[in-house]
Amino acid sequence: MADDVVLARLAQLETAVRKAGDALARLREENTRLGGEMKRLGDENAQLKREAAKADGERKQIVAQIDTLLKDIGKLDLE
Repeated sequence: MADDVVLARLAQLETAVRKAGDALARLREENTRLGGEMKRLGDENAQLKREAAKADGERKQIVAQIDTLLKDIGKLDLE
């Protein structure tokens, strides 16, 4: 009787250990996948920041050109 209880508990423990091992394997795979996703998103973020900085520089150049044009127009004697 006691041996049956011990064997039953041992079987439960083996099942729990197997489930924990399976969960650990799944979590490691998920961690690897998420690590790759984080790298991809980090690269994408860096690219977007570069594009935003470039667009900001272009915007500043256009604003400076418009400013120059407006000053030149203001200097014209239109009367």
